[in-house]
Amino acid sequence: MNNNTPLSVKQLNTYIKSLFESDMHLINVTVIGEISNFKNHYSSGHLYFTVKDNDSAIRCVMFKSSAATLKFLPADGMSVIIRGRVSVYEKDGQYMLYAQTMQQEGEGELSKQFEITKEKLKSEGLFDEDNKRELPAFPERIALVTSETGAAVKDLINILGIRYPLCTVIMCPVLVQGADAPKSMIKTLNRVYKLSRLDLIIIGRGGGSSEDLAAFNDENLARTIFESPVPVISAVGHETDFSISDFVADKRASTPSHAAEMAVPDISELKATVLSLKKRISDISKSTYELYLSRFQNASYKVSSDKFYNYLDTKSRLLDTLFDKLLSKEKDCLNKKSASFEKYTAKLDALSPLKVLSRGFSVVKNNDSYIKSVKEIKQNDRLNIKFADGEASCLVTETKEEEIL
Repeated sequence: MNNNTPLSVKQLNTYIKSLFESDMHLINVTVIGEISNFKNHYSSGHLYFTVKDNDSAIRCVMFKSSAATLKFLPADGMSVIIRGRVSVYEKDGQYMLYAQTMQQEGEGELSKQFEITKEKLKSEGLFDEDNKRELPAFPERIALVTSETGAAVKDLINILGIRYPLCTVIMCPVLVQGADAPKSMIKTLNRVYKLSRLDLIIIGRGGGSSEDLAAFNDENLARTIFESPVPVISAVGHETDFSISDFVADKRASTPSHAAEMAVPDISELKATVLSLKKRISDISKSTYELYLSRFQNASYKVSSDKFYNYLDTKSRLLDTLFDKLLSKEKDCLNKKSASFEKYTAKLDALSPLKVLSRGFSVVKNNDSYIKSVKEIKQNDRLNIKFADGEASCLVTETKEEEIL
């Protein structure tokens, strides 16, 4: 640069930028600090914020391609570790930190501990495919080990009820976040293992940050899951989240909703399959009968002597015998399929709300909402009670909660 030659402002800023980007210490720098003035430009996908400590601050930007890799949503006051490069924005001459990766402070230690635990349990064979069990085709009792609040448990119960109402769902509420969460899940699992006639366990929670999901990376929890007497589905976070419980469980679901779809069949599809098989058996029997009848009729035209008549009579009797056996087997098969279909139909019919009402039960509504728990009503609420033969309106004067296992 010639000191006697005047420069435009842009030329000066461009020169300063080249100095920044030629400095080996500035093209790959790691900074720790607290986020402030955070702005998420949803239209562009870029993130703009300041990172500061007690003595200084620097403006930062994280472009859409880098921001898409984040597993948490940054916010003011959050302590983070940022890796990126320092350069100059030529338009206003300000230097900035261009963030390429960002993690919450402490996440690095969580990631390190995750890998240590993962390798330890893997070396012991807890992740081996030989130890994985197939899920039951038609589970009758499923235990849900998750938080009793939040969208995850609502999705699980809703999907299980729609897809396969013949299944009994046992809610086992636990802590899923925080230092006490692993102990809570371990204690509950050991109680669940003692339940009789249990077919399947689903353990998990909805999405969150690495710290939120850390409880499912606990080594003792993983060993407890491995000891389960029945198959276990792990459903922790979103599709991109992986936990130690995912690796040790018999099946991993990308989300709690996916776990419900994996756990049970769709009863509407089962009914369609049974009807299709019944029709197929009937069609095959009819076509087989018509085939042999046609052969018999064709053979009868070719007979011209007593010898052939005797031969034809013998074959005809054999055909009658075979046809009787075919009809008998068809009848047995249809009876078995019909009995199975009627069993499922009876169970579905027993689950009908009208049937339940006719047995002396009632349905309680507060406005347009069905009441499932005494926790959902309060004193002076006006409720509508539906019976099998009519309705009644009542005023709540007192509520009382009872502990349910």
